[in-house]
Order: sequence, then C-alpha cells, then structure tokens
Amino acid sequence: MNDLSAETLRAARRDSTLRPLDLAQSLGVPEAALLNAELGTGVTRIDPKPGRLIPLAGALGEVMALTRNRSCVIEKVGTYREFHDGDHAAMTLDAEIDMRMFPRHWVHGYVVELDGKRSVQVFDAAGDAIHKIHLRAESGAAALAVLRDTLALSDQTPPTFAERAAPEGARMAPDRADALREDWGRMTDTHQFNALVRRLKMNRLGAYRVAGAPLVRPLAIAAVPALLDRVAETGQQVMMFVGNMGCIEIHSGGFGNVKPMGPWLNVLDDRFNLHLRGDQVAEVWAVDKPTKRGSALSVEAFDAAGELIFQCFGMRSEKGGDPRTWAALVADLPAAVEVAA
Repeated sequence: MNDLSAETLRAARRDSTLRPLDLAQSLGVPEAALLNAELGTGVTRIDPKPGRLIPLAGALGEVMALTRNRSCVIEKVGTYREFHDGDHAAMTLDAEIDMRMFPRHWVHGYVVELDGKRSVQVFDAAGDAIHKIHLRAESGAAALAVLRDTLALSDQTPPTFAERAAPEGARMAPDRADALREDWGRMTDTHQFNALVRRLKMNRLGAYRVAGAPLVRPLAIAAVPALLDRVAETGQQVMMFVGNMGCIEIHSGGFGNVKPMGPWLNVLDDRFNLHLRGDQVAEVWAVDKPTKRGSALSVEAFDAAGELIFQCFGMRSEKGGDPRTWAALVADLPAAVEVAA
C-alpha cells in the first residue's frame, strides 16, 4: 500500500477526471484514503453503524443510494424508509431503496461536502466502498448537518486501513455432490442456501460448478447483455441484486433504457441506474432453487476471481411478476460451450 502524503492525494483528486475508485487504484491506495486527505476541509469522520446512520439518513429526504462491487454499480433514487436493525444483519424495505446490510463491514464513515457536492460514504476495514448516499438538490441540508454533528467522531485523525482480503475463488467439494443435490432439493427458502453450502465446505460458485443439471445450467458470457436487452424489451419484472460483503442493494421492477458504452453495459432509467463491466464477467449461471412458494430461478454472474457480480431473479407472481415468462426468457439465453474447471 503506497504511503502518499495528504497533500499529494489532495492534488491528485483536484487534478483528476477519474472516478474516485479508479483514481485510488491508479495511486495504489484505498479509495477511503482520498477522503482521509480531506479531513477538516469538507470531510468529517462519522460513526457508520447502520443502526445509527440509516435512521438519520431517512431525514435527508430523496437521495441517490449507491452500492457497488469491483464490476458493477447500482444506483437507486428514493428515501431511506422501513429500517430494521440487527447485530448481524439490518435492512431497509422501501420499494425504491431496498437494502440488506451487514454491520461488521461498516467500519469507516465520512460526511463529504466538497466541490459543491454532498454525500455520506461508508467503507470497510480495507478502505473499500460499502455504500454511498449522494444528496440531490432537493435533499435536506439541515438534516445532513444534524447527521454530521450527531455521528461525528471525537477523533478526527485519519484512520489506518487493514490489508484487503484476497478473493476466495470457487470452493468445491466434488465428493459431496450427492449430499449437495439432496440438501438443495429440500430447500424451502433461498436464504437457506449459504448455510447449506458452508456446511458442505463449499461456497456459492463452487456449489454451482459441482451441482450440475437440472439445478444449474452454465450460460455464455453473451447471456448477460442478452438478459438486459430482453428484460427491457419484454417489460419483465425482476429483482436485481448488486452488492459486496457489507451491503446488497436491490432493484425490483422492470427497466427500459439499456445503453452499452465501451466495456460498460448500462441501464439509465430515471430512478434506477446500473453500470456493469461486461468485459469482467467470467462465468454466468442459471440457477434453480426450490422454495415453499415455488421455484426461484436466477441468472448470476461472477468475475474471474470467483466474486459474485450480480443476481437477477424473476419477480414472484404475488408481487406482479410472471414466473412462466421469466422461465422462458432464461431458458432462451445462450448456453456456455464449456465451463472453467
């Protein structure tokens, strides 16, 4: 990790046209180091625990909520409502800002008031972004001041960052394939899946590689742009999950304005944006999990390191979805020729 001075980082930020993440990567520093360099000059360290932060964020009114991983960014316009706290997991259940939060990863928080822009930004122990709240023109300035003053840490010195954990990759146990398929078939809720694969000493991607048909089907990389195009063309109602270890943000509904730009696959609707690096998609799977409400069919993409990029489910019928049309759409996506071992 480069040990650059605050002055050097401030100058780099002022002179750059890159996104903060890209600038930080070019400098060899965590993204949060760019904010450390501005402490006391428009940036304030705050307590980022969701149980304190999110209720105060609700008073900001309409904002843009942003969550990302290395390959995908989801942005939703709305208001933080229906917050439910928990030691291990918290959530908002608003129709627009729908999130699942894992508080142990919400380590470093900042209120940022720079260059005429206002935001609240949260990072993990390594200084990688977990979640950002970008205020809009109509967002409450007074509410931001209350949030900042209420959550400001007494210690405003720059924090240090932990080493970034290496990606786990696909963790497989082929000798437990039969047990995997048997337990998979007994699921009654998709939330049981993570515990199931952990018990068998696997992870999500490893389980997909082991399970085989009819539980999973490998798709071609071209299935990702095809999925976006067909959802837009058909008006299919979906649930798009994008996140990282600390936060998952969900878009529920349709979308229409799909715009590829270079390596980026974008959805540019008024209140929902998605920015996906299509060139970083390495594996795509169609996944069928049983639940007490019926099949939960998803399309899921992973990068070359085995990290999950996104999951896309069809909306359940009681929520206005059409499972049969969704199943036909997924069945028509191009299949993979072969899968990496």
